[in-house]
Amino acid sequence: MTRAITPIPCATQHWMLASAAITIAPHLFHVPPWLGALAAMLLLWHAVRLHRRLTPPGRPILIVLTMLAVAAILVHFGTLLGKGPGVALLIVLLNLKLLESREPRDVHVFVLLSFFLQLSLFLDTESALTALGALAGALCATATLASRQRAGSARAQLRLAALLLLQAIPFMVVFFVLFPRIPGPLWGLPKDAYSGLTGLSDSMAPGSISQLSQSAEIAFRAAFDGAPPPPAQRYWRGPVLSDFDGRRWTDSRPATQATPDYRITGPVFHYTMTLEPHNRPWLLTMDFAGPGIPNARYTRDNQVVRRDPVNHRLRFDATAYPEAITGLDASEHRLARALRLPPGSNPRTVALGQALARQARTPAAIVAAAIDWMRQDRLAYTLQPPPLGVHTADEFLFETRRGFCEHFAGSFAILMRAAGVPTRVVTGYQGGELNPYDGTLVVRQSDAHAWTEVWLPGRGWVRVDPTAASAPTRIDGGLAAALPDGEPVPFMVGTDLDWLRNLRDRWEFLNNAWNQWVLGYDQARQRDLLSRLGLRRNDWTELATALFGITAMLFGALLWWSHRQARTNDPLLRQWQRLEARLARAGLARLPSEGPADYAMRVARAAPEHGPEIRDIARLYAELRYGRTPRRGRLQTLTEKINRFTIRRP
Repeated sequence: MTRAITPIPCATQHWMLASAAITIAPHLFHVPPWLGALAAMLLLWHAVRLHRRLTPPGRPILIVLTMLAVAAILVHFGTLLGKGPGVALLIVLLNLKLLESREPRDVHVFVLLSFFLQLSLFLDTESALTALGALAGALCATATLASRQRAGSARAQLRLAALLLLQAIPFMVVFFVLFPRIPGPLWGLPKDAYSGLTGLSDSMAPGSISQLSQSAEIAFRAAFDGAPPPPAQRYWRGPVLSDFDGRRWTDSRPATQATPDYRITGPVFHYTMTLEPHNRPWLLTMDFAGPGIPNARYTRDNQVVRRDPVNHRLRFDATAYPEAITGLDASEHRLARALRLPPGSNPRTVALGQALARQARTPAAIVAAAIDWMRQDRLAYTLQPPPLGVHTADEFLFETRRGFCEHFAGSFAILMRAAGVPTRVVTGYQGGELNPYDGTLVVRQSDAHAWTEVWLPGRGWVRVDPTAASAPTRIDGGLAAALPDGEPVPFMVGTDLDWLRNLRDRWEFLNNAWNQWVLGYDQARQRDLLSRLGLRRNDWTELATALFGITAMLFGALLWWSHRQARTNDPLLRQWQRLEARLARAGLARLPSEGPADYAMRVARAAPEHGPEIRDIARLYAELRYGRTPRRGRLQTLTEKINRFTIRRP
């Protein structure tokens, strides 16, 4: 005997289609294009099937589609394990479950898959926009369930879904505040969980920074105590590169120490840094970083590093001494390393450096002469430099004459080393733009920069930015101000449209507030909040009691409110309560123990002239309340009978 299948209501199927589309849409920014096209085609197939009322595809077709999709995912990713393949499989499974759904049980499986796919969004980003996208998907998935329980318009079902989610918010807030914060995730993240993070590399070659500067993503924010430093001092230090193989600069991985190595002089700036994750061990700090950064170490090159990669948003307080003197006691070995050049590399640049050394008498004069030469040679600053061959500095300085900051810094370092001046390349960020709504200095990937430091006797390591020689507006005005007229600027970087800039700044202000107050709610903030509430974080008994007590109170309040709303929103009950109020004013109030029939009998005995009328009203009310006959039309009849009913006071 075959089991009868209850068909899925048409409204539920439409909600499932909307839920799948809204759930999958945010993932399209992080999955391969072919997967997005496949998901769109499967959704379109389901939409056509609903429109033409076609039967779902058979099991053989679904099996073939599943095998083809799994094979494509395996070919693209090389594995079925990890974040990327896992999310891709979920997208395919959600679409196929949508296609094969035939009965209510399939709806529940589909909704569970939707919720799981919405959670996977946070593996890529935890921004407020991601939370809004997940909330929209959860709303549609809940409306899918609501459409099975209550018939009506789509607006009514959406309203019910929103009401259910709103009722869950107090419980969410209580658990968010009181549940112990655990550093890191509850489970091990896949190895490729941070594969989408962008940021500086630990090496530099022609084109590496210009590619990064195409992005308008935020690298970090800095909130200064007081006025921020002028643009000329906004150098944010990253990897320091001392080794050169003829094309690529790499760091020498110097030993670390607990405190920085410099002599303090000049002004000091205090600020709070909010560093976006970049999956590298270094911190981006303004030159030169002071001591006291939590869990930080300092290299001999004044770079700030930590033991573990920065794979989550990091917030810390820091100080900066932009005019500090460093490297006065640099060892002969370190200075010799800062003079090394591979033999036979960039012969014309080496010859120019040697000529400058013969003409100038001091290292400082050599540096000044080289900067003058680069300025007079009219080198062009561009985000789209031509490709270079083996001798990168020679081709940039004497042939193409067009490059980005890494071309300027790398070529200048080779020039100085050839002239006998110890030089190293520093990569990081330069500049930043103030957000007028929260006063933070926003530094983007488009602000990525490279400069040099030369060692001068009696002065130590001194910053020299050769880019400023040809493009001085880059330092004061940022990337957009330095690019030639007509060269395209990365989207949302230095836009001239005031409304678009204001919209961007407002959104980034809101997103920063989300980062600080929601994502930034860590162990330290929870400990501080609980201590203000008189709770001890390490006392699990107190926390469990508070959590259980507040949850029970919220649950009780929710039950009371739901019961009250049910009584208020029931049109049948409202009409009966009108009759009760009218009888109560006549001295015939209903007793708590009386039902409609008993109440009507007592009223009929007290006022026989109204007996038939009141018994008729009570009978009709009981049929509508407890019977299975439809209310439509009969509720209006009851309303008219109650409107006509009058009784005098005794």
